[in-house]
Amino acid sequence: MIDTRLSDWLLDSDPALRWQVERDLLGIGEDTWQETRRRVVAEGFGHELLSHQDADGQWAGGAYFPSDFRGEGPQPWTATTWALNELRDWGVPASALEGTAEKLAPVKWEYEDMPYWGGEVDVCINAMTLSNGLWLGADVDGIVDWFLDHQLDDGGWNCEWVDGSTVASYHSTLNALIGLLDYQVRTGDWERVAAARARGEEYLLRRELFRRLSTGNPFCSRVFSLAHPRRAYYHVLAAAGYFRAAAAADETSPDSRMNEAIEAIRSQRQSDGAWLQGHRVDGDVWFHVDAPTGEPSKWVTFQAARVLDWWDSA
Repeated sequence: MIDTRLSDWLLDSDPALRWQVERDLLGIGEDTWQETRRRVVAEGFGHELLSHQDADGQWAGGAYFPSDFRGEGPQPWTATTWALNELRDWGVPASALEGTAEKLAPVKWEYEDMPYWGGEVDVCINAMTLSNGLWLGADVDGIVDWFLDHQLDDGGWNCEWVDGSTVASYHSTLNALIGLLDYQVRTGDWERVAAARARGEEYLLRRELFRRLSTGNPFCSRVFSLAHPRRAYYHVLAAAGYFRAAAAADETSPDSRMNEAIEAIRSQRQSDGAWLQGHRVDGDVWFHVDAPTGEPSKWVTFQAARVLDWWDSA
């Protein structure tokens, strides 16, 4: 449980975060958090981002990159896929984007002009497209088969498979698992993806969510930098958040191999109960939704407290 001061701080938030705090941290009744969730479309982050959608259903004129991006400087986060990710994560109902799935059907990916709802060759892009398509009611069933066909021998996935990589990456594996879990939850089709999810989860768990098998050292310097929004990048809080959601869907208990990752998350809690923003991903955005690097972060605090509640209650 969190104290009143901290809960008041978290509740003093945009509706996109507030309804999730009410539901997942405070256990407030469904009538209340659903009423807060309905506000996301009409005010704050959700309302503003929806206002930037173009008549053709896109944002910034592109599928993954803005139409005017020429590959110079940091990647912008203003194009269609990133906007849909945020709106979905904020709890915007598909009805608020009526007609968007149909409008995006003729849109092409920047890679080889592949059709939007068919996905492309990048694991992370396909994971996001699967989740967004399921949410909006687009036909993305073929992407599920794509994931089953592109799982690597070590149980994970790697966006660099197209360049010949035969070993998985943390980033790609986590994002693939999120997409497949979303498919399972939204369709109820556990059997189709169960084996693939189990192998992918084992890839992360064997490595305790952050270690290299070869050395036992953390696989990258930012694995403990708890950032929001994380975009497609990996950190232990995002991985732990996936396993929390997976345990709820599968009705299973936490795996003890996550213990060091969980304690690394716990160790970053400040004396006032908050967590700090680990880093801010570079690149243009429509607007910032969380604190700058090193400042108390409501989103990271919510996500970390939710994971610890799950872990400790088990």
